[in-house]
Amino acid sequence: MAHLQLTALAGGADDEMEEVALLGSYDVEAGAVDEEAGMRRVQVRVAGMTCSACTGAVEAALSARRGVRRAAVSLLQNRAHVVFDPELAKDEDIVEAIEDAGFEAEILPDSTVSQPKSQKTLSGQFRIGGMTCAACVNSVEGILQKLPGVKRAVVALATSLGEVEYDPSAISKDEIVQAIEDAGFDAALLQSSEQDKVLLSVSGLHTEGDVDVLHDILKKIEGLRQFGVNFANSEVEIVFDPEVVGLRQIVDTIEMESSDRLKAHVQNPYLRAASNDAQEASKTLHLLRTSLLLSIPVFFIRMVCPHIPLVSSSLLMHFGPFRIGDLLKWILVSVVQFVVGKRFYVAAYRALRHGSTNMDVLVVIGTTASYVYSVCALLYGAFSGFHPPIYFETSAMIITFVLFGKYLEVLAKGKTSDAIKKLVELAPATALLLMKDKEGKYLGEKEIDASLVQPGDALKVLPGSKIPADGFVIWGTSHVNESMVTGESVPISKEISSPVIGGTMNLHGVLHIQATKVGSGTVLSQIISLVEIAQMSKAPIQKFADYVASIFVPIVITLSLLTFLAWFLCGWLGAYPNSWSAETSNCFVFSLMFSISVVVIACPCALGLATPTAVMVATGVGANHGVLVKGGDALERAQNVQYVIFDKTGTLTQGKATVTTAKVFSGMDLGEFLTLVASAEASSEHPLAKAILDHAFHFHFFGKLPSEKESIKKRKEEILSQWLLDVADFSALPGKGIQCWINGKKILVGNRALITENGVNIPDEAEHFLVDMELSAKTGILVAYDDGFIGLIGITDPLKREAAVVVQGLKKMGVHPVMVTGDNWRTAQAVAKEVGIEDVRAEVMPAGKADVIRSLQKDGSVVAMVGDGINDSPALAAADVGMAIGAGTDIAIEAADYVLVRNNLEDVITAIDLSRKTFSRIRWNYFFAMAYNVVAIPIAAGALFPFTGVQMPPWLAGACMAFSSVSVVCSSLLLRRYTKPRLTTVLQITVE
Repeated sequence: MAHLQLTALAGGADDEMEEVALLGSYDVEAGAVDEEAGMRRVQVRVAGMTCSACTGAVEAALSARRGVRRAAVSLLQNRAHVVFDPELAKDEDIVEAIEDAGFEAEILPDSTVSQPKSQKTLSGQFRIGGMTCAACVNSVEGILQKLPGVKRAVVALATSLGEVEYDPSAISKDEIVQAIEDAGFDAALLQSSEQDKVLLSVSGLHTEGDVDVLHDILKKIEGLRQFGVNFANSEVEIVFDPEVVGLRQIVDTIEMESSDRLKAHVQNPYLRAASNDAQEASKTLHLLRTSLLLSIPVFFIRMVCPHIPLVSSSLLMHFGPFRIGDLLKWILVSVVQFVVGKRFYVAAYRALRHGSTNMDVLVVIGTTASYVYSVCALLYGAFSGFHPPIYFETSAMIITFVLFGKYLEVLAKGKTSDAIKKLVELAPATALLLMKDKEGKYLGEKEIDASLVQPGDALKVLPGSKIPADGFVIWGTSHVNESMVTGESVPISKEISSPVIGGTMNLHGVLHIQATKVGSGTVLSQIISLVEIAQMSKAPIQKFADYVASIFVPIVITLSLLTFLAWFLCGWLGAYPNSWSAETSNCFVFSLMFSISVVVIACPCALGLATPTAVMVATGVGANHGVLVKGGDALERAQNVQYVIFDKTGTLTQGKATVTTAKVFSGMDLGEFLTLVASAEASSEHPLAKAILDHAFHFHFFGKLPSEKESIKKRKEEILSQWLLDVADFSALPGKGIQCWINGKKILVGNRALITENGVNIPDEAEHFLVDMELSAKTGILVAYDDGFIGLIGITDPLKREAAVVVQGLKKMGVHPVMVTGDNWRTAQAVAKEVGIEDVRAEVMPAGKADVIRSLQKDGSVVAMVGDGINDSPALAAADVGMAIGAGTDIAIEAADYVLVRNNLEDVITAIDLSRKTFSRIRWNYFFAMAYNVVAIPIAAGALFPFTGVQMPPWLAGACMAFSSVSVVCSSLLLRRYTKPRLTTVLQITVE
């Protein structure tokens, strides 16, 4: 399971970093492999989609396929994410479904960089040597089943094999092997159910013999499940078991076994996608150039040459029955219509074959009508001697302008994914591997591809270079700029045992780090995956646009036919002067030009691009500002937030609880009292328990510890094991405290409710002391031992510096802040007063937080919840918008819609403001797209012609259509200029 290490817990320099999984269950929700349900997810590259009608056709084709549970198609990314039952459908069936819908499809290989691993159980097969009887089997099974993270273990004596189901996030294969060996048996992993798929580019594949050599090498590699060699592209796709063989080992084996004739390199899926985008842009540009070169002569022959007598007379000369000028236009336009414009015919055919319509259908109808009429007019003139006007330039110019618009659109859409590209570029291309022998002696350095770094590798990071993987420092000191990942602008000091994040910049000293998480496990990869998944999602508002797009083309074709009939019948009945149609020779051609203009000027693409482009840009911008959004639906809900509920501990406060007071109300010595309480709390994972333990430890051993960090940690562990008292029957009581037995007597440590429920009387002196503490925003911990009250401990958790200003800022934005906490009323009221929150809900159990949210939602209000702890996850899930503080627990982050990576409350305002700005932009996009079609179609139909006498030529209508979708994309790109709201602006404070 991939984790994210961001901020240290409270309690001193020797604290471990808290681990946070950014994705977790969200992967399953978004379509990752769900082991329990047996579902499989694939990403498919889909070529040929032009508008939301195309995405709808692909989604419909996939959803209709047997075994497919869910399909999400992104027009901008040209991708489909498909979740299906592998027992009912295969990858080939998914490709076939898309191709049957009229589009090209290619299953994308999973990447060790881009694909998040969901938390799941692996099944590993181990060889176990040294077993002689059933007693050995029982012994090994018993040992395995007691290991943390092991779900099931079965050992067979006859085959000397053991099959173990285990959680890889809790225990590794090496730890299982070590446990078996510690029991006196030999052990080794043979294979596991885990598998990775990766695409390697192989240089040196020149002949069929080279392919045979590569086949022979790959067949011998243990742990390689399957492979396929693409000789044409010099690529090999491999599926391997990472528990048995590492990617670096595969690459090294290919090079060694081929005597360096063949060299393999891991293909980065994002660079490959960028290459595909570049190819599409290059292909569109080539078609545009060809169309332009052929259309310019046609335009000159039609518009310019008639005004040059010598040229005009030459073009009017006959070649057989045809005039030379007309014949040249026919030849040039035929190439444009059927060679350059082939893509429109193919796409239109695919769409119509499956009962859908798109922009290509409109382009084909408009250009074909113009072309066919012109050919008929040309042939009629050749054989009758009467030459009606021909409009070859119309179809040529329409295709040219549409291609120009498509090219600009491809370039503009590429800009919307700049955030992903920037994040990908953060990862370094290479890493310096410190090579060591089996005894750990240093042998030298080797530069390797960063994608080949494996967990446990020792890496050297030079000043000014990027850290290749997540891990921790094993030698050296330096400062690291982590702003590109966490948004924290101040360089962070790093020394031995300090955690480091892959992709961040080492500024000064040389560091040796040990990699702990690579590939999909790194923070950077999780952020990339989260942003990518969010960009694939559809906001609810887009459903309206998809519906309009699905009926748009039939409506436009109907309007075009009505336009033709109206003008033609009016002309035939003499309802308008003959002079109006004199320029086009007759009312049929006059009416046809209006009809073609209507078909060509209408643009369904602008509607389809209005939402996804804005969501794509917004999620990328949010990631750059440390706000990770889990999709367009979360963005849409956040714009209407009316209540923001804050948890107190770790959200409004720093989460660094410290003991300020310890008072004994019995004859017990203070040191003995602290030892007793610390022993009881040592088994608890609550932050307050840790604060009590640290306070008691420093009370007893202050000044008696060595100065070196590593020595302090080691010495502290030794002291704790010897100093604390033995505890029996420990139990945690949620929302109350803990109870256990020490020296045969029951001890209670917790709040007032826990003490009174157990029939222990609190002395008046202690009660007054407790009330005074609570009124000063301190939490009182009461202690009872052997059914008698013995003392209390006062704990304070300082507020975050920005808490009060953020609360005031939310009020200015029209959002009502609420504080919900499990703490007592007096402490809660004191903290709320300090930050400026009037609405307080105290002494609320974890499940009760969700009830508070539901009570606020009854009147239809949109409620956001900001939290960081496990106890906040039900509330985060119940809220309309869940916001998890980035330093919180992985469960809280899984339940949230937003992840505030920087652990800064200011980002709550950023998240709400970004969603408001995004949907304001989306509404403008829809307004422009709808207004364009509402205004442009009547103009193209000739609504203004009776008053102005100006008719819009079809080629000009094509130009307008081409630029309409480009304008919507460019409108969305304005979101890239988004800047976080300054609190001084939100609060309307004038800074002098």
